[in-house]
Amino acid sequence: MLNQVLSKIFREMAVFLEIKGVAFKPQAYEKVSEVLENLEEDVKDIYKNGDLKALENIPGVGASIAEHIEEYIKTGHIKNYEKLKKELPVDIECLRSVEGVGPKTILLLYKKLKIKNLEKLEEAAKAGKIRKIKGLGEKTEQKILKGIEFVKSSGGRLILGYAVPIAKTLLEKIRSLPGVELAEFGGSLRRRQETIGDLDFIAFSDNPTEIINKFLKFPEIKHVYTKGEYRALVRLDIDMDADISVVSPKSFGAAMIAWTGNKHHNIAIRAIAEKKGWLLNDYGLWKNKQLLASKTEEEVYQKLGMDWIPPEIRNDSGEIKAALEGKLPKLVGYEDLKGDLQVQTDWTDGKHSIKEMAGAAQKMGLEYICITDHTKSLAMTGGSDEKRLLKQMAAIDEVNREFKSSKFKVLKGAEVNIMKDGTLDIDDEILAKLDVVGAAVHQNFNMSEGDMTNRIIRAVENPNVDIIFHPTGRIINKRPAYPVNVEELLKAAKRTKTVMEIDAFPDRLDLKDEYIRKGVEMGVKFAIDSDAHHIYHLQYLEYGIAQARRGWATKTDIINTRSWQEMLKLLK
Repeated sequence: MLNQVLSKIFREMAVFLEIKGVAFKPQAYEKVSEVLENLEEDVKDIYKNGDLKALENIPGVGASIAEHIEEYIKTGHIKNYEKLKKELPVDIECLRSVEGVGPKTILLLYKKLKIKNLEKLEEAAKAGKIRKIKGLGEKTEQKILKGIEFVKSSGGRLILGYAVPIAKTLLEKIRSLPGVELAEFGGSLRRRQETIGDLDFIAFSDNPTEIINKFLKFPEIKHVYTKGEYRALVRLDIDMDADISVVSPKSFGAAMIAWTGNKHHNIAIRAIAEKKGWLLNDYGLWKNKQLLASKTEEEVYQKLGMDWIPPEIRNDSGEIKAALEGKLPKLVGYEDLKGDLQVQTDWTDGKHSIKEMAGAAQKMGLEYICITDHTKSLAMTGGSDEKRLLKQMAAIDEVNREFKSSKFKVLKGAEVNIMKDGTLDIDDEILAKLDVVGAAVHQNFNMSEGDMTNRIIRAVENPNVDIIFHPTGRIINKRPAYPVNVEELLKAAKRTKTVMEIDAFPDRLDLKDEYIRKGVEMGVKFAIDSDAHHIYHLQYLEYGIAQARRGWATKTDIINTRSWQEMLKLLK
């Protein structure tokens, strides 16, 4: 939990320093924020075991940032951070969540209109005050209004990939409490929904009052809404609610079913029990006072005449009928991926070298990665032109020579930009030399649905394009998908043997599960990729797998569940 708090502080400090025009430091704080967000070991434990020197061993943490971390651990504050907040008293996190509002705009809005938060930003935009500021104008004002509307529609839900590390930390603490036999996630987190409204935990113990009391002493809890003998609802210090229920270990299966499925799934399976004259509740499946099943989920589902249903699809979207008929698909597993087909390096906007990304992937158990740095028309990333791509191919050959003994393979690829007319920004002659060509839209989002669809289909029809990366361009909680007819896109992908990507980066998760399911039904093939720009991002593959599972995808639907040799045979 401390990792997440510090990550937020350093992310805000990066913005404050950028606003002040300080050189280099903003990037350093941004990098550390990213590292802490993905760091599995608690910084408090790292410090406890080795003081400042141990903190400085964390990637990107220098002496001054290590001192900031130490200061927060000891006092709960960072003086430099508090000073920056006094100089510019604005809600950085909230304002930055609006598309089009960056550091310079935040400063301009504060100087001209004293805008500190989302509410004041909306008031000013609706009153037409933003368009009057030199350098912004009416288009920016309208874009900000759309951005605010989108942020508000997200309902303050936390993105799955950012919720999981927080939840894991709390879950381990619950599991370590004396008297707890088992503890698990429940709710939308266990179903691996794209965004999480609150955290649900189920602890299994025969001493519920004792467990509740110990849980309420966790320092991460800043407010207790309700406390009962078996349950408590609290507010965490990250401004998110958490719910804990304590149940007898004998009721493990029934409780996990009750606390995992969405409302409609649970109503439907309880109705099946009722038709048999039984009762299904949090404690078991009952016939009058006789307990029929409760210990495992499999046991309860089986007694109801159903196959066990994977948590990710317990959304009342056809899974119950399939379970009753024995027709549930065997979903792609969390250990099934052998490669990652979208990886960025320091050749463009990535943080690490080809060799470093490959080494990190190998340590994770992957057999291959594909280097897919951006191309020349995406100037802000330092995208490669044809000559630089050829140089990178030679560099990849050199890395592969070093990995030859381990049989790990680095494939040659690129994330080619799809231009407004659907053409690509790299010559076909060079694309033909790559192992894997991914194509993506990065600019000109404000097109009609028909024009955008035709634009991407033209890229799909290029014989060198193997995969369409992040096909709808959405950024969860920040930017909606651009207008595109995904069904037509899927049809074109099937016709041309083009793979559609499931981008695992937490704020993308693109495609959505409903489109994955349509594609699976049509016979379209998919690739689950991390979109990694840092060695820590490779672990995001887990969220792409969850997305694929929610879209009912099996191992055979995903091309990178195969060896690199077999995978390449599936491409154009």
